[in-house]
Amino acid sequence: MSRNLILALAFGLTSAAAMAADPATPAKPAAKPAAAAAKKAPPKKVEATLAQADQAQLDAAERTLYGPYECEFNQKIDVSINPKFPGYVDVAFGKKLFTMKPVSSSTGALRLEDVKGVALLLQIANKSMLMDTKVGQRLVDGCVHEKQRAAAAAAGK
Repeated sequence: MSRNLILALAFGLTSAAAMAADPATPAKPAAKPAAAAAKKAPPKKVEATLAQADQAQLDAAERTLYGPYECEFNQKIDVSINPKFPGYVDVAFGKKLFTMKPVSSSTGALRLEDVKGVALLLQIANKSMLMDTKVGQRLVDGCVHEKQRAAAAAAGK
């Protein structure tokens, strides 16, 4: 290529770039970020529906110890009847609320299984513990309901 042709092409490209950056040229409106679009229409909360409790689950729910529990390290959990679904239990720990299905075990322990598969509350005669089933760790241990405390005191005599 000749030197003049190269200079002409270079000048043409720089002129096109200069025209694109010219403030007199109207700019295209910027696309809205995805986050802003998501804020416009908040997702609708879908009400979860749980399977109707069978007789075994209802019996296990009757064996559940409802009310506050005092746990190790000055922590607390609270177990209450789920107001919307008979045979289900709500377990509050800190800012978390777990809806759980009571299940009797062959050992006599009562398992409260989180319907989302995140947590598990084990109730035995003298204490309870809340487990994170995803990680396989205890969230809190040494939780004692007033009836468990009385049973432990009676067993100690």
